[in-house]
Amino acid sequence: MTTSTTEKGKASGLPFARGFWELVAYQRARALQRRVFELSKKFPREEMYSLTDQARRAARSIGAQIAEAWGKRDYEKHFVSKLSDAVSECNETQHWTISAVDDGYLTRDEGREVWNLCLEIGRLLTSMTERSDEFCQDAANPRLREPSPDFFCSTPLPWAD
Repeated sequence: MTTSTTEKGKASGLPFARGFWELVAYQRARALQRRVFELSKKFPREEMYSLTDQARRAARSIGAQIAEAWGKRDYEKHFVSKLSDAVSECNETQHWTISAVDDGYLTRDEGREVWNLCLEIGRLLTSMTERSDEFCQDAANPRLREPSPDFFCSTPLPWAD
């Protein structure tokens, strides 16, 4: 585990997040995005520009909002606002999931799977919001110390070796 010095000079044994891509919430959002994409491939062609497109856009937007929040850490209110937008996109994804189940395009089990991923991401984002001061305390330092290991993952980017 990496040990470093915080701005007050105290050593920390917590890992560092080098960027938004190392946040658990972002990784779970990527998983949701992939799953929604795969499931929506079987939607009827006539739903391409309504249900299919909307569900995919909402699911993709969650990770984008998390990435934007990371870039707004210099301003805590902006950071929280972007996390709130990500939660809203989770809610929209849940809405489109309900519609897809209601219309018979997804099974209840498939709908439940997407729903539960959204709930998990929402809980992570809510926790990040409640502890936003810890995320924003040293935003100028690109190697921000996470408030707890619960928010950190070491999953590499798809193109990393």
